[in-house]
This record gives sequence, structure tokens and C-alpha cells, in this order.
Amino acid sequence: MTPEAVIFDIGNVLIEWQPERHYDRWIGEERRKAMFAEVDLHGMNDRIDSGENWRDVIYETADKYPAWRDEIIGWHANWIALASPVIPLSVHLLRALRAKGVPVFTLTNFGIESFDYAETIYRFLSEFDRRYISGHMGVIKPDPRIYEMVEQDCGIAPNRLLFADDRPDNIAAATLRGWNCHLFESAEGWAECLVTNGFLSAEEARI
Repeated sequence: MTPEAVIFDIGNVLIEWQPERHYDRWIGEERRKAMFAEVDLHGMNDRIDSGENWRDVIYETADKYPAWRDEIIGWHANWIALASPVIPLSVHLLRALRAKGVPVFTLTNFGIESFDYAETIYRFLSEFDRRYISGHMGVIKPDPRIYEMVEQDCGIAPNRLLFADDRPDNIAAATLRGWNCHLFESAEGWAECLVTNGFLSAEEARI
């Protein structure tokens, strides 16, 4: 059955999310590797994405690891440097789909406060028809429940959804629900997928 709605992840689909790259630039690769080996920073971020307070979780973690306190606080203070730059072609695709009247949603692992902040920097985050933000939902991908919640809210059958995400585990979980999925590796590849599925012409997709 032909998909009728398109769902974008955000991190590494619309905005690059590469914390290690930021810390390599800031403190050097060797120190970054030591810090990430000692401190579960991605686990910390999962707590934020699950709905816990952005600042509180980071400062709590910083207090536990005084040797890395300043660097951990930087996850909050310098957050936009972790979540940048924008992927321009992906933003174009979002807007091209909406211009044609295609329902466009986001399903993203994102904290409540961090998303609110990101929206002040990246205005296109307000342009989705529906936004499924894990922090508000209280569950993160790839938990099957989050996909079920999307289906129940939007009322569109799983096999009528086309979903792009950069993580294979998130794609696998959505596929098990019956979603049509695209593992995002480049904006150009995503553009080709949208053309193949009949949402955009090659000209509209800029390919």
C-alpha cells in the first residue's frame, strides 16, 4: 500500500547530532575518549529524552564526576554546538512535502526543555503537522510503545507511514510495527526515497 504520511527523525536527519565531534574539538580526542569511557553521557541524555529535566540531569551527573564537571556542564551550556549544523537538503524536503499537502510528522528522541530551546534556533522545528517528542511521551525509541502511540494519535495505518531515522535499531523497531522505513545515511538518499515513493518529483527533491 502506498504511504500517505512522512515521518522525520531529527538528530542526524535534519540536524547533525555528533557530541563526540564537539568534544574532540573542545578538549581533544584523547581526553574525550577518556571522559566518555568513564561517564555514560549518552545514558544521561536518554534520561533527558525520557522526560527528566534537562539541566537537573546534567548538573546531577556533573556532581558525580567532579573531574569532568566543566565538560559535563558543557553538554547543557554549549548544547547547540552538539546539535549542529542543519542538514539543508533535509529541511528543503520537509518544506517541499508540506507545500504539496503531504502530512509530515516528526518522531524524535528529544528532551522537553532542549527541544524548546532548539526550536528558538531552528525555526523549521515548528513546521511539522504533528510532533512526537519522546520527552513529552515519556518513552524513547526504539521502545515499541512509542511507535504504537504515534499510530494511535495520528490514526494512520502503519503501512501508510514512511519513516526516516539514522539508527538501525529504531528502524528495526518501526519495521516490526509494519511501517515503511528508510535508514537515513544521506539527505540525497532520503530525497531519492521520497521520489521513489511518489511524494516528490526529482526536480522538487533537488536530485
